[in-house]
Amino acid sequence: MARLRSDQPFIHPDCQISGSSFGEFVEIGAGSRVVNSAFGDYSYCDRTCDIANAEIGKFANIASFTRIGATDHPMEKASLHHFLYRSADYWDDAEDDADWFKHRASRVARIGHDTWIGHAAIIKPEVTIGHGAVVASGSVVTKDVAPYTIVGGVTAKPIRNRYPVGVAERMMDLAWWDWDNARLRAALPDFRTLGAEAFLEKYEPT
Repeated sequence: MARLRSDQPFIHPDCQISGSSFGEFVEIGAGSRVVNSAFGDYSYCDRTCDIANAEIGKFANIASFTRIGATDHPMEKASLHHFLYRSADYWDDAEDDADWFKHRASRVARIGHDTWIGHAAIIKPEVTIGHGAVVASGSVVTKDVAPYTIVGGVTAKPIRNRYPVGVAERMMDLAWWDWDNARLRAALPDFRTLGAEAFLEKYEPT
């Protein structure tokens, strides 16, 4: 694998990218589609992800076949079909429904820092995944997920806390995801060997 860079994202082959921005050390897996979305520093998605209208925080871990910001169809109309809003594909004298696409783009899904979105999970529009949260593989998330909470199922429900509440609050206050690259490198041995509470005890401001 190529070394990741701060000045440009590493985008694997056959990706479809439009209207999106990427922070430092970002990787987009092969065959993924990213539309109208922003990736924070160090975040990545694995192969064949479909991400639209999303704000991805820093250090997000997005597994393969995940869909974030899964788009809706107009269920209140007489038909659900593409011909309502992708009309130019069907008639030479019809235009696409710009208002519908503007509405879709406004429904942003938000993924927090240091999150893990499991294989083939689906995150619906306008859902917020809190910092440090984990979404189990195959889950369908239709409601906000609190920070440092592990959720799973269809539809997803809380399974347990990743950390005790007090530890989670301290970790969010520490906000190590805002450290620069040099500070992260210096702390790498402690990231590898210390548990969360021991890490906090060493790095929390006195």
